[in-house]
Amino acid sequence: DVRGCPIQRLASSYCSLPPHKMSDFDDDDCDFDDDYYNDMEDDIADDETEKKNVEDSERAEAECLDTLQVEQILNEAVATLVDTIHVTPTLARALLNGHSWDVEKVRSLMSTPSSSDSALVSCGMQLRANDGAKKPKLSARSVEIAASTSNSSECAVCIRSDAEMRWLSCEHPFCVACWRSHIEMRLSSGVSTRIECMHSDCNLVCTAEFALGALNKANLRAKYEKFVFRDYVSAHPDLRFCPGRDCTVIIRSREHKPRRIACDKCSTTFCAVCSGAYHAPTSCDMIKKWMVKCADDSETANYISAHTKDCPNCHSCIEKNGGCNHMQCLKCKHHFCWMCFGDWKTHGSEYYECSRYRENPEVATEANHMKARRALEKYLHYYERYENHAKSLRMEVQMRDKLKQRIEEKVTGHDGTWIDWQHLHEAATLLAKCRYTLQYTYPFAYYLEKCARKELFEYQQAQLEKEVEDLAWAVERADSGTRGVLEGHMHRAEHKRATLLHDFFLSDDDANSFATLPVTLSPDDDVPSTSTPSTSKNVTPKSTPKASQKDKPSTSKGKVSS
Repeated sequence: DVRGCPIQRLASSYCSLPPHKMSDFDDDDCDFDDDYYNDMEDDIADDETEKKNVEDSERAEAECLDTLQVEQILNEAVATLVDTIHVTPTLARALLNGHSWDVEKVRSLMSTPSSSDSALVSCGMQLRANDGAKKPKLSARSVEIAASTSNSSECAVCIRSDAEMRWLSCEHPFCVACWRSHIEMRLSSGVSTRIECMHSDCNLVCTAEFALGALNKANLRAKYEKFVFRDYVSAHPDLRFCPGRDCTVIIRSREHKPRRIACDKCSTTFCAVCSGAYHAPTSCDMIKKWMVKCADDSETANYISAHTKDCPNCHSCIEKNGGCNHMQCLKCKHHFCWMCFGDWKTHGSEYYECSRYRENPEVATEANHMKARRALEKYLHYYERYENHAKSLRMEVQMRDKLKQRIEEKVTGHDGTWIDWQHLHEAATLLAKCRYTLQYTYPFAYYLEKCARKELFEYQQAQLEKEVEDLAWAVERADSGTRGVLEGHMHRAEHKRATLLHDFFLSDDDANSFATLPVTLSPDDDVPSTSTPSTSKNVTPKSTPKASQKDKPSTSKGKVSS
């Protein structure tokens, strides 16, 4: 019976209106509906535009090439330089490799005698000035290093005079066997294009023709050519090897900002600048320092925080080596409870098992030796969350693969089509994408000084974390009937991710906003801000540090879902 509902009463009153009133009501109602839906469509369009702009700004323009295509690019640069300044291909390769394969730069350097001499010396094609005093200085047209053979000299290494001798244009003679050993030893160290003459004061380097002529094994020649090609690619600013495992693709990109590149062959994504894992919104310098710090400090920090606490009286670091909770500080002789830090005299009768919880009061002034402890707390606050999201991401990637397999089984069993279940896979994919961004917000926040911009960043970070955990909860419990709810979570999570990246990574006319942010590159000397995880001196990696109010929903929900 719907006669008493508001909709029924509205319909009844509408039908009872006179025709002229009904027309007015209809027009006003339609105008209201048009305004409402037009505004809603504009909001949706703005969100989609913002999402597309962020995705486009994150992605670097790149193309995937094979070895033959890259060799063609390098050979074209060599041919251009040969035709322009009239040098041999061997010299052109050496000059280009020594100057980032910049044809115009090499052409400019070779236009004057002084700059050409400097360019030739820097790439090992001409003797230094102090060596030129001993022998006539080589001109730009005579620096082509060719192997010379003679039996009339004595090898300066093995002192043999009956062996076949070879030398570069510096005329330092060495036997073929010594050259071969020298080149093989340098190859074993990963050196190819910078194999210098064996004379101690000589800076000339072996050309590819000279080195290949000295090597007598096919596998060593192949290894040398592989290393030379690697050096050429590494020296080219627009080329880089795909960091994917066993991937032979070479990426060509003129993007020199930390944007995301995806390999077409192995699907590996990496940073266009440092070739490491894509790390937005953190800069390349930040993530390098963070990874070094994690490798150096994590185990030490874990041990210290798990086995030590500070005396509540003198703040000395104390290690508990027994089972009793009644502690006495060796420095100040203060008696206290290990569990609650309370004075043992007022602790009551619970001598060996403390059941009370009391937060440690903040200390107004601290000694200098306490700064290291507080810096450790700050580091652990960000490190634990960084690692927690990394672990969650690995589990969610596995969940996505299992979800895809489950969808295929349902489609095979005629339990709907792929379209009916596709939203589950899309939600799991978006969850991994948002979780990945959230993980790298913590190194960024760690190196960011306390300021108004950091407060804004932490607010947006907390908003993103809440939506990510809500999406994770929904994905783990989703079925075919929760599509609308799931898509709502997806929209909000991606919107928060796009907003954070737009404000802190892609803002300022697509410049890196972190370049203008106040950054503390030596956080060990920094006093933690109000986002310090806990006021207690008992910091233990096994227990998550105390979160702020905006972090609480995401933290608790993350625990339940895991």
